[in-house]
Amino acid sequence: MTLPSAAEGFDIPAASEELLAGLMSRPWGTVSPSVYETGRLASMTPWLIGHRERVEYLIAAQRSDGGWGAPEGYGLVPTLSATEAVLCVLGRGDSDMDRAALLGAARRGLEILSRELAADVQARPDMPAIELIVPSLVSRINEHLDRMPEMLRAEWEDGLPLPPDMSHTRLELVRAMVRSGAELPEKLLHALEVAGDAASGAPAVAPTPIGTVGASPAATAAWLGDRGLLDPLDPARRHLEAVALRHGGPVPVGLPITVFERSWVLSLLARAGIPCDVPAEMIADLRAAIGPTGTPAGSGLPADADTTSVSLYALALLGMPYEPESLLAYETETHFCTWRGEQGRSFSVNAHVLDAFGQYALSRPLAAPRYRAAMEKVTGWLLDGQRADGGWEDRWHASPYYATASCALALHEFGGDAAAPAIRRAVRWVLETQRPDGSWGRWSGTVEETAYAMQVLLRTREGAGKPDDEPVIEAAARGYRYLLEADGAEDGTPLWLDKDLYRPDAIVRAAVLAARHLARAAGIEVR
Repeated sequence: MTLPSAAEGFDIPAASEELLAGLMSRPWGTVSPSVYETGRLASMTPWLIGHRERVEYLIAAQRSDGGWGAPEGYGLVPTLSATEAVLCVLGRGDSDMDRAALLGAARRGLEILSRELAADVQARPDMPAIELIVPSLVSRINEHLDRMPEMLRAEWEDGLPLPPDMSHTRLELVRAMVRSGAELPEKLLHALEVAGDAASGAPAVAPTPIGTVGASPAATAAWLGDRGLLDPLDPARRHLEAVALRHGGPVPVGLPITVFERSWVLSLLARAGIPCDVPAEMIADLRAAIGPTGTPAGSGLPADADTTSVSLYALALLGMPYEPESLLAYETETHFCTWRGEQGRSFSVNAHVLDAFGQYALSRPLAAPRYRAAMEKVTGWLLDGQRADGGWEDRWHASPYYATASCALALHEFGGDAAAPAIRRAVRWVLETQRPDGSWGRWSGTVEETAYAMQVLLRTREGAGKPDDEPVIEAAARGYRYLLEADGAEDGTPLWLDKDLYRPDAIVRAAVLAARHLARAAGIEVR
C-alpha cells in the first residue's frame, strides 16, 4: 500500500507551531468530555445551558453491556454517575425527555452496577477520590430508587450495595468538615461534589478569579448550588456556561489545565528535537507559575510534583533552566510523592522528577551535586518498580506504554549504566506487544500509545536508529505507517486518570508529532 504524498510531505515543525498557537488561543486547555462530570451537572444543574445535550450525551455514551467508560474497573465511577443522573432526570420528570430511553438506560446501568460493586477490589484501578465518590453516588442512587415507579423499585428493593472495602464513615467526616467551615485540603476541592448539600456555598470555599472551584465542573456546580439559577452573572455560573458551550453541553473532568497542557506539550516537542518557535510568553508564563512548592496543573488545583517536574524539564530543554529546589518538598524516604499525603505512588511522576533534576544538572553542572542523591534514589526506585515483563504501570494513566515511555526515557538519559538492563527489557516488551496492524495499545491500538511505544524504541540506547538493530527499526516502521495512515482520523480513546478517564487532546497530538519526527530523524522510510 502506498501512502498519500500529503502524509509524506507533512511539515512537522509547522504543525508543532500551529499546536502551540492553539495553546495560546485556548489557555484553559483542550480536554475530552467526561461521563462522570457530565452526569454530575445533569443531576445538579438542570437549569444550566446545555442540559438536554448532556442527557443525550449520557444516553448515547452507554455501552452495549449497560456500563459507561472503559473496561477493567475504570467504568465504575462513570457508570455510577450516569445512572444516578438518569434516575434524577426521571424523578424530576424533566420535560421533552424520552422516558422509555431513560428507563432502559437506568435499568441497564443498575444491572451492571450490581455486579461491578461486588467485584474483586484488587482489580479496581486507583482513581482519585473513589473512596468518597462511590459511597456518595450509591447513596444517591438508592434514594432515587426509593421514590421510583414500581417497575424499578420492585427490581431493586434492597438498593445497590457498597463494595466490601468501602463505607460511609470517611464521607461523613468530609461532609462534617465542609459544614464546619474549617479550612479544607486543596486537593479535596477537586471533588467537592461528594459533600452533597454541604458543598453549596460552603464558607471555606471560594472560586478562583475565573470562577472555577477545584478546576472541576462538578465541584463548581456543587458549590454554586441553586444560587446560579437566581444570579446569571455569578462568576461560577459564567464559568460553567463557558465550559459547557465549548463542548456543546457535556463537560470535561478538569478545566483549566493550562500549566499541565503547556508543560507536557513543550517537553514532548523539545525532547524529540522538533525545531519550532516557542512563544516567549508561554515560556515566561511557565516560569512564573513555579512557586516555593512548585506549580499546579491549573487554576484551582494544588501544586504537585508531576506538573512541577515536567515544567522544570521543559524550561531546561528550552534553555531557561529554573532551580528545581521546590521538588524537594515532595521527597519521601523511598521516592517522590505527587503531593504530600498521597495514598498511592506513581512511577511516571518519579520519572519526571528524574528528568527535571537530570536536565537541570546538565544545564547547571555546578549545581549537580546538590541533586545527585535524589537522582540516585529515584533511579533505584524506578528500577525496582519495573514489571517482570519489562514494562511499568502507573496510577495517572491507564496505559503501561505511557508509564514505560516515561521511565525508560528518563533512565536512558539520567539513570546511568545501571539502568541499561532495564531499558533493554523495556524495549523487548515493546517489541513483543506490537499489534499486527503496527499499533500498540492496552485495549486496542491507539495513536497515543503507538507514539509512546515508538519513543521507547527510537529514544533509548537500544533503539536510537542503529542500522544493525533491525527488529527495532522494523517495528518502528510499522508503527510509523500506522500513525501516518491514522492522521486526520485519530481515535479519541481517553486513557489519563482523574475522577474519570480523560484525553488531553493537545498532549496526545504532541506525542504523535514527536514520534513521527523521531521516525524521520532515524531515517525510517515507509513504502
